[in-house]
This record gives sequence, C-alpha cells and structure tokens, in this order.
Amino acid sequence: MDLARSGTHRPSPLPSREGSGVGFPAVRILAASLIVILLFKGFTLRAADVSLRNEVQLAVDRGLAWLKTQQHTNGGWSSAEHPALTALALSAFMNEPSEAYRKAPPEFLRRGYAHLLQHVQPDGGIYAKGLANYNTSLAVMALLAARDPKHEPVIRRARAFIASQQNDLGVKGRVDSPGDGGVGYGGSTPHADLSNTLMALEALRFSRRGEGKDDPDGFNWQAAIDFLQRCQNLRSHNREGWASDDPANRGGFVYYPGNSKAGETNLAGGRVALRSYGSMSYAGLLSYIYADVKRDDPRVTAAYEWLRRNFTLDENPGMGAEGWFYYFHTMAKALSAYGVDRIRINAGAEVNWREALAKKLFDLQQRDGSWVNEKSGRWMEKDPVMVTAYAVLTLTHVARGL
Repeated sequence: MDLARSGTHRPSPLPSREGSGVGFPAVRILAASLIVILLFKGFTLRAADVSLRNEVQLAVDRGLAWLKTQQHTNGGWSSAEHPALTALALSAFMNEPSEAYRKAPPEFLRRGYAHLLQHVQPDGGIYAKGLANYNTSLAVMALLAARDPKHEPVIRRARAFIASQQNDLGVKGRVDSPGDGGVGYGGSTPHADLSNTLMALEALRFSRRGEGKDDPDGFNWQAAIDFLQRCQNLRSHNREGWASDDPANRGGFVYYPGNSKAGETNLAGGRVALRSYGSMSYAGLLSYIYADVKRDDPRVTAAYEWLRRNFTLDENPGMGAEGWFYYFHTMAKALSAYGVDRIRINAGAEVNWREALAKKLFDLQQRDGSWVNEKSGRWMEKDPVMVTAYAVLTLTHVARGL
C-alpha cells in the first residue's frame, strides 16, 4: 500500500535524493528510525486492508448464499420477463472476489446459464418481452464473466444487436436529434437515455476483440460521446437550453437531454435548468471512460468535480433513496475505472471511498444475507434479488482495490 497516496494523484514510487544528508550521522539515524516507523505503520495498514478484504468476502459469501436459495427450478432468478435479472445474479457469482465459482462453476450456475441462453432471439438480442437493450447488455456481461469459448458466437451476435440499437433519428448519419448517438431500452421506448447507453457501452467495450477505432458492428462511438455531452450540465460542450454552469449542477448529468429525474431548478434571470444527480453523473463519467475520452478532458474533469463535491453514501444525490443501490454499484465501477482511491470532499476531508462504501453495505445487509432498498421501491429496488446482485457486484469492485 502506498502510504503517501492522496486524492486523485499517485506520487512517484521513489523519493527525491535532493538534500539526502549523506555524511551526517544524526540525519542517518533519524532516517533509519523513520523507516522503522513507516514499515511498522505500513504493516498495520496492510493488516487493516486484509481484515477489510476478509469482511468484504464474508458479506459477499452471505449475499451469494442467500441468492442461491432464490433460484427458480427453471434455472432463472426473479422475473421471467427480464432475463437481465438472471444475468445480474450470474455476474455476481462469476465475478466475486475469490473467483471460486468461476474456476469451477457448480451445477446450479450451469442451469442459470442454460436458462439465460433460452432467451436468445433470432435478431441476436437476449430478451423476453421488451427492454431489449437492457436485457441484452446485461446478458452479454454475464456471458463474458463465464469465460467460456462456446458462448462466443452468442456474444458476437448480441454485440451486433446492441450496436443496431443506437439512435439515429431523422436524417441517417446526421446528428439532428438530441437523442442521436445514445441507446434506449429498445422496443416501444424509442428515446435514448444515459443509463441504457452506459449498459450498451459497457457490453460493447468488454466484448471488443482487438478492434481499433472503427467498430466492426457499425457502432458510432463519436456519436455516443456527442450524446453523453448532451446529457451533461456543461455549457462549453452542451448548447441545449436547459444546460447550466451554476455551481450546484455544473459537470453533473441528467437522464437524457431535456429530462432529469431530479427535476428542474430556477436560475437567476428566470432561466430554467435541469438538476444533475448522483447515479447519472457516475454513469456519465463511466461512459466517457468506456468511450476512451481522456482523463484530463474537460468533460471528464467536470464530471469528477461534481461527484467529488456531492460525494455521499447516505443517498443518491438529488434523488434521495431512489435508485440508491444502483448508485452504489455505478459509483464503485466509475471510481475504480477513474483510478481514484481517496476523494477530497467539499469540506476538505479525504475519504477512502472503498472502505466507506464497504462499511455502508455491511450496515445495510439483512440478517439473511440479502440486501433490499427499504426506503424506496423506485426502479425495482424492492426486489431483493436485483439489489443483492448490485451489492455483491459493488463489493467485488471494492475488493479489487484493497
């Protein structure tokens, strides 16, 4: 562990040799003493990390033990109309920190994958009764987690299906609609949104097989980036009338251009702006990363600054308890991908987000090992199967950085 790690920056692994004091016995004695102290402190911190990793694994094991009891006799989990929920459960098992299930998948997981594959459609999508992109994208992530070569043809066709869901309304090949470049649920919901766009980008990014800038399935990554910035409160890159640079919203994201689940705010001069909120702002940051937008790009830095200023685990900022566990899950993925270990929050204090998030989830775990959003049922978070899968996946991302 790097004792000097702080904020978003990682110091050089070697100290400067300037002013080393060679030839001064007292300085050498002091330096030796400091090394002993730091080594002891380093051992203590590493021991604390090991202890937290063990606690995380215990919480994950309890969650997965409960999740196993919820599998239906047909091999699936939760709603039969949404194979994405089975996919989330499978991803939770196959990605857990010890990798025990991935190394030797037991029979119940093989049945789970067989059930998921029953939803493969002639068009290549993996869905049942709609929400085609949502279900297919999460199914692809579950299939990738299995690392089984026999799934490759299914993944390739599903990838092409996801790419075909990208919005291009109006004149083809021209960005003439705010939703162009994004991806929606599919089917009867034609408008694109940031949540579904994130899921699509994630599946496309991780199913990439050595492709360069040109996507073999025709997905327009630049158009996707353009859509992302039209979801961001950043006037330098978003000329939509609702976009704002006011301090409360600058850099954050909304659900889709012209729509924020967090509502509106009145600015000085009478202009109405859309409010940024937590889960979509993490989704926006992570989407930029998947789309290979550079870390120092002003859109990325503005997104991180909004998240830093609004960091909390007590709610989904701007939404209260709504989408709380989705917020945790997206936070863990985004901050891991961004490469930050500690966050300097608005009050000036530094927060080790992994430790704080793990402890929060420990406190929220039910006696039977499951998790559920007890405060809000919005976006299906009263379904303990979905929420437990979210929590296990969140803790998995936490564990990888300990």
